[in-house]
Amino acid sequence: MRRTLDRYILSEVVQSWAAVTGVLLVLLLTNQLAVVLERAADNQYPREVVARLIGLGALQNLSVIMPVGLLLGVVLAFGRLYHDSEMTAVYACGVRPTRLYGPIAVFAVLVAAGVAWLTLFLGPQATASTFALRGEALRAGQFAQVAPGRFRTFGGGDAVVYAERVNSDHTLGNVFVERTRDSRVEVALAQRAEHEVSPDGMTHIIKLYDGERFEGVPGSPRFRMVRFAEHTIPVQVPPLMDSVARRETLPTRELLSSADPQKRAELHGRIALPVMCLVLTLLGVPLSRLRPRQGRYGRVWLAVLIYFIYSNLISAGQSWLGHGTVPQELGLWWVHAVLILLVLLVLGLPRVIARLRYKGA
Repeated sequence: MRRTLDRYILSEVVQSWAAVTGVLLVLLLTNQLAVVLERAADNQYPREVVARLIGLGALQNLSVIMPVGLLLGVVLAFGRLYHDSEMTAVYACGVRPTRLYGPIAVFAVLVAAGVAWLTLFLGPQATASTFALRGEALRAGQFAQVAPGRFRTFGGGDAVVYAERVNSDHTLGNVFVERTRDSRVEVALAQRAEHEVSPDGMTHIIKLYDGERFEGVPGSPRFRMVRFAEHTIPVQVPPLMDSVARRETLPTRELLSSADPQKRAELHGRIALPVMCLVLTLLGVPLSRLRPRQGRYGRVWLAVLIYFIYSNLISAGQSWLGHGTVPQELGLWWVHAVLILLVLLVLGLPRVIARLRYKGA
């Protein structure tokens, strides 16, 4: 009977966890898709890069989703069992509440091991690949030649170039250029233009021939118009972000051998996520207990609130570790202890008050 009960409870929890994690992953992927597409449109990323960036982003977000998915999976699964009076029948058969932790603890250890693999090994590699791929895509988009019939931005959006066609001598025909300098806007129209890139690759040089230039402040009636036979517009390319210097991309073995407070804080942040899986699972079992006639989703809001408090405390503790406010010996272990005491207080205080009232009566 015990094995049958363990398999049944484990099946309910796994199904709820898979459903919650899947929904959260889809929501985050939708948001990630919007961000990647917006960035790709602004920086002219190649098309094949977008799918790879979304996949790498999913790997980075999966380690954050799995702990909250585990907590909600336990609360939803046991909430249904309590609501349908199945747990009442289980307790009536002489099963102790501590017996319920067996199958859940095994599953929690497996999920925590997966999260540890993601955060300690695969996550930093995925983050480094994301920054490297984004830098290569940005470089490829910034240094590519102007294509006819398409608007092209340079210098982080400070300059916009449009060419109607490409002439037989490989020059651009009917060219429009808009550039923003401080509060002034320059608009140039030319019959033809040449597009070159400096040897160091950090400056685009656009040479305009036979055109007009309009210069002024938007909203002001004063504009200056200049006709020119040749006009050169240099556009500086912003330096690419160096992903090597980011702590998120450093391998875990390098963080272990480092004494830098910022790197040690990053290490403790990576360790906190798999520990969070175990803590939330152990707290989810008593948290999911429902009162008579309480809805099956009656404790979901409390689980979400506890997770937000937990995650915010970890983020704040990681920042305090990096700035030396919290000793390195404490790490983030105090956060797990505080959360366990807080939840035990929330769950146990009403029972203590009820017992005191009953004793007084």
